[in-house]
Amino acid sequence: MKLKPIKSEKDYRNALERLEAIFDSQIDTKERDEAEILSLLIENYVNVHYPIEAPDPIEAIKIRMEE
Repeated sequence: MKLKPIKSEKDYRNALERLEAIFDSQIDTKERDEAEILSLLIENYVNVHYPIEAPDPIEAIKIRMEE
């Protein structure tokens, strides 16, 4: 696979499919290097497009107290 930035949902899905295909590749191979780079690209895309906001501190304390 030619590595390139993930710019769309289609690119994202393709990257996930490729990562799944090469996920268990042997260490010190081109596929393992590709998997590591793909995982970084995927992580960046997810962080930008699907951010997880920090909870409100007061609400977090209330939830913890209820537990």
